[in-house]
Amino acid sequence: MSTSLRVRRSGPLRGICRVPGDKSISHRALLFGALTDGVVEASGLGQGGDNLSTAAALRALGVDVQLQEGNARIVGVGFAGLRAAAEALDCGNSGTTIRLLLGLLAGRPFETEMRGDASLTRRPMGRVAAPLRRMGATIEGRSDPARPGDVYPPLRVRGGALVGIKHRLEVASAQLKSALVLAALQARGRSELTEPARSRDHTERMLRFLGAPITVESGGAIVVDPTGWNGRLRSAQLTIPGDLSSATFLIVAALVVPGSDVVIENVGLNPTRAGALDVLAAMGADLTIEPAGEAMGEPVGRVRARASRLRGTHVAGELALRAIDEIPALAVAAAAAEGETTFADLAELRIKESDRIAALARELGRAGARVVESPDGFVVDGLAGRPPAGGAVLPEHDHRIAMAGAILGLVGDEETTVPTADIGTSFPTFAETLGALGASIDVR
Repeated sequence: MSTSLRVRRSGPLRGICRVPGDKSISHRALLFGALTDGVVEASGLGQGGDNLSTAAALRALGVDVQLQEGNARIVGVGFAGLRAAAEALDCGNSGTTIRLLLGLLAGRPFETEMRGDASLTRRPMGRVAAPLRRMGATIEGRSDPARPGDVYPPLRVRGGALVGIKHRLEVASAQLKSALVLAALQARGRSELTEPARSRDHTERMLRFLGAPITVESGGAIVVDPTGWNGRLRSAQLTIPGDLSSATFLIVAALVVPGSDVVIENVGLNPTRAGALDVLAAMGADLTIEPAGEAMGEPVGRVRARASRLRGTHVAGELALRAIDEIPALAVAAAAAEGETTFADLAELRIKESDRIAALARELGRAGARVVESPDGFVVDGLAGRPPAGGAVLPEHDHRIAMAGAILGLVGDEETTVPTADIGTSFPTFAETLGALGASIDVR
């Protein structure tokens, strides 16, 4: 039976909390753990639906993956130990799962079909399929007359003897980059990958930690040269930091709900994806960031957020790239702020789990903010303290739109309802965590 979050205007949020393990790093811990030469124990693993899709796909490929209460035990088999799946791999709603698996399976000598839910089948895969084809893989998929030349899930990939490639990515994308790195590790010869801007570097950090033949040059080019490598990563203990994307929703909630003071512990602070913190600082947020060391080369720490009077700002270019997954939470901050906030250089949001630009414009507009869309962004004229309207959020199976609607509801003038099914993709304990901080939220 489907349930909904019921969110009402809340009193101050206060306390110390944690968020689930970083979703992006959790995907990589599972995938790279499967390619090691032994047993990998990973703690703090994300338990959302996307990470579960990756774990299930690896099991179907012959990898022993056991999950229990945020921990994982993965028995590595190396690239050569992967086996053809008996049926199509179900990637659910996860673009990361299908794209990284595409790169992984591009080098394996068997055929695999990959499918997903209705949202995933609308997400274009041509940018990753084209360079993998150049390397020697055969990739087929569904076509769309509206975008000739592109390819969409379900996908069928037959791996082969890959050759190294020198490739400049059309867009800065950690998913695309990671897929090509996984293929390059299986290729004959050297590969060199460059991006128009630097995307999040979780793949490079973890693979270096596990002993892969990968280097990042001073100019930003990623070089993979598996010549003489045995094809297996070393096994190691992996500790997953808390997910900054999930934490950003709690941070924004603390900033917009009067009187709030919230501390989030063990949050990943990787500078290639911490743009949201920089955006909020520019908006006048009262934030205290305390680094606490590293895990697998990933910086971690705690973030304290206190209720603040926010002002509009401009989010574009490199800053937009470093905050791309946090834009829905930042849009809530913009709706609560004084003045205009401009979001630009975000065309990729059109092809996420939903068209996030259109979805945010609709949801913020329903709540009473004035929003003007552009092809690659939008402008929000903040409510400057006026309470947003409540009502029913329509997230279109997008977990981040669902959580954005719930956070906005904490300062609304009437009840807001949000389907719970979509939130489990990345933050299954979202409602419980907010409730423990004092939010007026319950599930019915």
